[in-house]
Amino acid sequence: MGTQRILSGMRPTGKLHLGHYTGALENWIEQQNLTAQDGTRVYETCFLIADYHNLTTSLETGDIYQHTIDMLTDWLAAGVDPEKSPVFRQSQVKEHTELFLIFAMLITSARLERNPTLKEQVRDLNMESLTYGHLGYPVLQAADILLYKGSVVPVGEDQIPHVEITREIARKFNNHYPHPTKGEVFVEPEPKITKFSRLVGLDGKAKMSKSLGNTILLSDGPDEVQKKMRQAVTDTQKMRKNDPGRPEVCAVFSYHQRFSSPAQLSTIEADCRSGALGCVDCKRMCSEAISRELAPLLERRKPYEENPALVRSILLEGEEKARVIARETMQEVRSAMQLGEL
Repeated sequence: MGTQRILSGMRPTGKLHLGHYTGALENWIEQQNLTAQDGTRVYETCFLIADYHNLTTSLETGDIYQHTIDMLTDWLAAGVDPEKSPVFRQSQVKEHTELFLIFAMLITSARLERNPTLKEQVRDLNMESLTYGHLGYPVLQAADILLYKGSVVPVGEDQIPHVEITREIARKFNNHYPHPTKGEVFVEPEPKITKFSRLVGLDGKAKMSKSLGNTILLSDGPDEVQKKMRQAVTDTQKMRKNDPGRPEVCAVFSYHQRFSSPAQLSTIEADCRSGALGCVDCKRMCSEAISRELAPLLERRKPYEENPALVRSILLEGEEKARVIARETMQEVRSAMQLGEL
């Protein structure tokens, strides 16, 4: 089959935190750099800044351009290579909305209302009413994926319903509009269940979220990491250093599980349970482990942070590459539909 293409993306919310890193960026970098035995890349990767998707749940965009630059800086610091992986804004490739409009004709509102992920979003965001755009979120997502002929979609299990909608739309388009020479315009993408390492927030009550103020940013230096870690929630029953602890209910230990070495983790768990390790020292060790992992990212981000124009040029170049792919796809779509033929 040759190299398969993956499109992944994020909404532009500004600087990213550890939850973004362990939940998505690590997988992105692995997919970008994965090679076969003959040295060829297993996947072509494209990374989307999903600024239109921001509007599906809120009309407040804030300084969306600065949020985009801040987020892209974190992507580059984490290891996204723009030579391998074009990075681009959804709003700057007009074919996204064109294909979204066409796809909207191929699916019923009743089908979209049955989407379990949508129901969970409405519940979690305490939404009183549903906009047409939010209802059509999976259709826009399908346009994002199929515009770039994405054949593999890395997702967590909760996102499988969205991939199934994408597959249904691709299948319906192919059945209704066979291409005169190529047959099927779209390949039905396969979901690739990816292990996403979720991190609880420093408050121990929810996932990391900047709106909740419970995050460690990828751009935080060692002093800031240590300062934030001091506020992290631990085992509420461990009141004094010598009290035995319960690592399984401690937010700090969950970070150790991801950032500390296996040998160190084993010692920390045993000493916590016995009471030999106090929370102050445990947090200090955790801060050091996190900062060790962030050190290469902080080093790589320096040239981008010092030169925002460089980040902008990478973005504009990526958008030109994306437009080439998008135009080719839409030419096939219009040909299959006999739209614009003279």
